[in-house]
Amino acid sequence: MPVPAKAMIALTVACLVAVTAYTVALGPNGWLWFAWVVLGLATIGVFAIRTPH
Repeated sequence: MPVPAKAMIALTVACLVAVTAYTVALGPNGWLWFAWVVLGLATIGVFAIRTPH
């Protein structure tokens, strides 16, 4: 697995933890969850492009 792909996974997981902590502490924020979903889709896209078919 290429290093940028690993970094993308780490960033996605770290953001998930941060958004979850924010939601628990201060309540849900739809924009934060929307941004995390977009980041998750971008991560999936990186793997779709990088994975040989």
